[in-house]
Amino acid sequence: MDVTASSSSTARWKYDVFLSFRGEDTRNSFTDIIYAALIEKNIITFKDDVNLEKGKRISELFKKTEESRFAIVIFSKDYASSTWCLDELEKIVQCEKEMGMRIIPVFYDVEPSDVRPKKEKGAFDLALIEHEKKSTENVQQWRDALTHVSYISGWTVMNR
Repeated sequence: MDVTASSSSTARWKYDVFLSFRGEDTRNSFTDIIYAALIEKNIITFKDDVNLEKGKRISELFKKTEESRFAIVIFSKDYASSTWCLDELEKIVQCEKEMGMRIIPVFYDVEPSDVRPKKEKGAFDLALIEHEKKSTENVQQWRDALTHVSYISGWTVMNR
């Protein structure tokens, strides 16, 4: 991973890395390990439970996304069940297109193909179907963002 430490970060970026993850799936395990490794290497990393006050709105999170040079997106089994994660992912893809953010996907206990829409419905498809039952407002944008990021070369990590 070609992430530049804070000493050479430009004024444009407040964070070198923004971590996107489903807290219930990986916060106290895999994500904590990634976060600790990045901090140990003096890579300024945004992690919501460390850098964002409880009760803040998603607009505050979006601001932190815009202030980050890289996004590490940790896809886990229940990632797509969270509208918060999906909104965050949509924002990350927007930052990639408009601001040059680099996205690094990590597929944690899922394969990249699990993230893409398919005929045989998997966990991601079923989560999006559930979201459609409540509101169809953002579902297509979420599908597009999931598909886009699932085709970016990243890492597949099976829970070992």
